[in-house]
Amino acid sequence: MTVHLVGAGPGDADLLTVKAARLVASADVIVHDRLADPSILTLARPDAEFIDVGKRPGNPTPQENINALLVHLGSQGLEVVRLKGGDPYVFGRGGEEADALISAGIPFDLVPGVTSAIGAPAAAGIPVTHRNVSTSFTVVTGHRESGGSTNINWEALANVGGTIVVLMGVAERGAIASRLIAGGLAADTPVAAVRWGTRPEQHTVRTTLENLAAVHVEAPSTIVIGAVAAFEFEPTSRRTAVLEGN
Repeated sequence: MTVHLVGAGPGDADLLTVKAARLVASADVIVHDRLADPSILTLARPDAEFIDVGKRPGNPTPQENINALLVHLGSQGLEVVRLKGGDPYVFGRGGEEADALISAGIPFDLVPGVTSAIGAPAAAGIPVTHRNVSTSFTVVTGHRESGGSTNINWEALANVGGTIVVLMGVAERGAIASRLIAGGLAADTPVAAVRWGTRPEQHTVRTTLENLAAVHVEAPSTIVIGAVAAFEFEPTSRRTAVLEGN
């Protein structure tokens, strides 16, 4: 039996991969976080066990506890799905869970998912690269560990060029913007913050780097910084859904 580290994608259940859906449907236990769409869980067997280990602001589940839980379940001869929003290895701490399983001698599998770093901007009509506008993109965490720092040289990042995609950066957006501007990035650089990207409740806030701290942005949001953030190539299917919703 195996522990499967499964990426659930950016939010829309239809973006779940075929392999991920098959594993969810056959799992004995599903250990899930809060960013995995609840409708995905309806694919599970009626007798499957669900364990919620979502990390919520102010009430986090320690990663060490999740690692220990996966090792314990994996040692019981069960088919275990660790369902994670986005991709397990893109700021999903999937590497830490894989390391814990390897150390314990527990077999595991990895199923990639569509990361919100790309999926959320795309759903809002923002390509992270665009010919003659942005030929590269950098994905970076804005999360500051308790009592610590992100240890990111934002001033240097301002000179890299291309698009900057910030995950888990809502709380630190003001400081991030200030440091990018200090590093030479123009104050009027377009910014878009996409909340719940690909879901029906998706909402996009558009602003500039100098005004990022002042606008209301809620987590979880994917923050896109760069010229491409001004684009609104929103898919026809989504525009139609929004109109019908009104």
